[in-house]
Amino acid sequence: MRAELRIAGFGGQGVISAGRITGQAAVLYDGKQATFTQSYGPEARGGACAAEVVISDVPVAYPLLTIPDVAILMSQEAYEKYAQEVKPGGILIVDPDLVDHDDRQDVRLLRVPATRIAESLGRRIVANVVMLGALAAAWPVVSKEALLKAVLAAVPPHTRELNQRAFEAGYQYVKERYGAGN
Repeated sequence: MRAELRIAGFGGQGVISAGRITGQAAVLYDGKQATFTQSYGPEARGGACAAEVVISDVPVAYPLLTIPDVAILMSQEAYEKYAQEVKPGGILIVDPDLVDHDDRQDVRLLRVPATRIAESLGRRIVANVVMLGALAAAWPVVSKEALLKAVLAAVPPHTRELNQRAFEAGYQYVKERYGAGN
């Protein structure tokens, strides 16, 4: 099994952190192999950035994405650049408050208002964790338990409760609106 994930948006959204957490979840808590690569513009905040994760049951021979199974796209620029690269039958997760999108008929399109959900929890900065909860609900490659453990291990202790609520909110949003997945 080889599974590929791209998370993209702009600096300050936690895109790189979300990719790193997903890779760590797969390796540390699900016993899989993974590679993680990142790219970003020269801006500290606001510039385009992307995280790419390859997950496998065996050592990863080629560490870069070929055709992503899943993309989480958190900006219009990311959508325009990467949406068409998701394989037919794959999953495309977008924040509809940040992305004007066409409805691709050949992918499972999940509209998750992660920024709005994060703001309702009191901290916009946890939108990336909302998206990881959504990913856990939709994509069985990394287990919900592993992703949540990796989130809680990656955040400061005083933010663990908030991050757990953000994760669960994203998970429940997808389960309630889109049904089965993971």
